[in-house]
Amino acid sequence: MSIFLFGISHRSAPVPILERLAVTDIDRPKLIEDLLDSPQISEAMIVSTCNRVEVYAVVDAFHPALEAVGEVMGRHSGMTVNEMTKYAYVRYSEAVVEHLFSVAAGLDSMVVGEQQILGQIRSSYASADANRSAGRVLHELAQQALRVGKRVHSETGLDRAGASVVSVSLERAKSVLGGEIGSAVVFGAGAMGGLAAAHLARAGVTDLMVVNRTFEKAQHLAANVAKNHGVDARAVEMDDLTDALAGADVLVTCTGTIGTVVGVGEVHSALARRTAAGPLVICDLGLPRNVDPAAGRLPDVHIIDIEGLRGDEGTKAADADEVAARDIVLAELADYLTHQRQAEVTPTVTALRQRAAEVVQAEMLRLESRLPGLDDPQRDEVAKTVRRVVDKLLHAPTVRVKQLASTPAGDHYAEALRELFELKPGAAESVSAPEVGLEPNAAGDAAKRSSTNIADAAKRSSTNIADAAKRSSTNIADAAKRSSTNITDNGKAR
Repeated sequence: MSIFLFGISHRSAPVPILERLAVTDIDRPKLIEDLLDSPQISEAMIVSTCNRVEVYAVVDAFHPALEAVGEVMGRHSGMTVNEMTKYAYVRYSEAVVEHLFSVAAGLDSMVVGEQQILGQIRSSYASADANRSAGRVLHELAQQALRVGKRVHSETGLDRAGASVVSVSLERAKSVLGGEIGSAVVFGAGAMGGLAAAHLARAGVTDLMVVNRTFEKAQHLAANVAKNHGVDARAVEMDDLTDALAGADVLVTCTGTIGTVVGVGEVHSALARRTAAGPLVICDLGLPRNVDPAAGRLPDVHIIDIEGLRGDEGTKAADADEVAARDIVLAELADYLTHQRQAEVTPTVTALRQRAAEVVQAEMLRLESRLPGLDDPQRDEVAKTVRRVVDKLLHAPTVRVKQLASTPAGDHYAEALRELFELKPGAAESVSAPEVGLEPNAAGDAAKRSSTNIADAAKRSSTNIADAAKRSSTNIADAAKRSSTNITDNGKAR
């Protein structure tokens, strides 16, 4: 099993292409279900922001996974695979891990160092977990990616480049206005809307209006901004948007709605009754775009969108901070790969110890049939002796194979161990694989499945116990017999 990534971002595609592939919260469950319908994909997570759409998956093989993901995203976007491949990037195995760590660090963002991406990754993982599409691999990957992001923001000055796309767009808006922003409308009451409202409040806006399709959410955000920042903030009904725009300097739109939410007609009507001096600056931060681009051709209207922010000086970071952030990414990548390689050898070590335990058990049963006169203390002493011998023989190779597992060629040593002892770690994997990131009910179901797997594994293994015992320890019975004879003789001598 390997990790696979199919993505399109602001670095690889223009906004119209990103708009076609954008994934809303409503789309996400169905897309995840479609991805998991492929026999090639066992886990899936979708990260969709204003400047990227990325599908992370745990897959059996690269090419079948590429075909499966391409088919699902093609149906979603209405694009052919050939159309998407012009703009898409694909990563596999270790390259996926490095990419996600860089994304979490803010190194791949339009505004280098922005912190909002951490919340977006956390939300994407939570969605995958809720849809039961994130297993052990994606759980560990997402959790370490979040840790990378936190380290970068606490140990470097990377986030000094800019808090987010919101802050950069508002700085651009102030430049257009030639001064401070007096009155503003925020369309959208989600995470981006909250960030925009907070930035506007800190920038000294005196009149802030919040619009949202769900009026209660607009009221909640306006109340929070008023309480936390001491700004005159209020919620506005959708029907009153035109009146609100007539007196506003800036409109910030940031909804995840597919399709236009502010049309050219609404903007034209607002201009006809305009009371504010100067132009109306529209910061369209939605993906897909929330405002009809034709509105930008109206007199006294200036639109700032994701496309227009590319290459802005405010989106860049200092070289030293970027180098420090990349060093953290590489260090965390090495740590992650070491942990994964060691985890991969664990089923083999478990299978070896399970095989040894089966051999000991088989030989003890054989000993009892040959020496029925052994009492319990004698039988226990023989069993302890045999187990000590087996443990000492296995200690060095199991410790060493775990150490070697952290190297790039570590799996070769595990494979040699499997070959030498004729191990089938698949059964052991079902016993030892950790269940993580599960909800309480799911954990109970997993435990039930695990216990069934243990019983099945034991049943399968027991059919070969006699042969395994004969191959691995032909002299154990004789040694045990001599040991028990000595114990009996010593007892008589006493």
